[in-house]
Amino acid sequence: MTTLKNVHFLKGCEASVLLDAAEEGDAEKDASSNFSLRGYDVVDDVKSAIEKSCPGVVSCADILALAARDAVRLTGGSSWKVETGRRDGRISLSKEADENLPSSNFNIAQLKQNFAFKGLTKKDLVVLSGAHTIGVTSCFVINDRLYNFTALDPTFASELKKKCKPGGGGPVLELDQGSSTVSDAHFYKAVRQNRGLLTSDAALLNDPLTRAYVKRQSTSPVKATFGKDFGKSMVKMGGIGVLTGNEGEIRKRCAFVN
Repeated sequence: MTTLKNVHFLKGCEASVLLDAAEEGDAEKDASSNFSLRGYDVVDDVKSAIEKSCPGVVSCADILALAARDAVRLTGGSSWKVETGRRDGRISLSKEADENLPSSNFNIAQLKQNFAFKGLTKKDLVVLSGAHTIGVTSCFVINDRLYNFTALDPTFASELKKKCKPGGGGPVLELDQGSSTVSDAHFYKAVRQNRGLLTSDAALLNDPLTRAYVKRQSTSPVKATFGKDFGKSMVKMGGIGVLTGNEGEIRKRCAFVN
């Protein structure tokens, strides 16, 4: 399961997730926590076009930050101002991704600790979890929750069991069932109804602040502040671990160091 959070969360916003492995299977993109990440070819196409117009100026890290904003906007979400001037990192290790990215099986205590380590608040946690309004996961990711954990809505669980068989086989699943191509606050309604697919989604109900935010966004869609809040938290996350000045480099191709 991978979302917008993963592209910035590990080392910071320095595009290490785009690098191909120096040795087979050893880059961040090869990590199990990033197995569903897609769109590398789109970033490569954008980078190629930019390099033709202004070579050596725009980093892959900036392209990712801008693309994340534009993807949200194009799917009906809000927009926000993206600061630029980042440089690209040179190191990408799958081990670091698996050890440091927040897991879909984390409970609320683990999530809070993981986000706090990056300087992010509980509000950032619940807001950035809303990135699950877009995207997909797999039966393999949710099977333990589905067959060994009883907090899912019973009707919803029965529907999922028709798709996901014990052992992990089954189709790709929408993270936000029925609204997975639209950036909106519907995700929070699903979580409140115990229809969040991931253990980490359900965990948002186990802290007073995150639970209150879920309730507020799910009960007042017209007045929902999620779009505005999401932009603020993305700007904050986009400032984590930024390389500037003589740090890093401006890659010529996003999948390879210069």
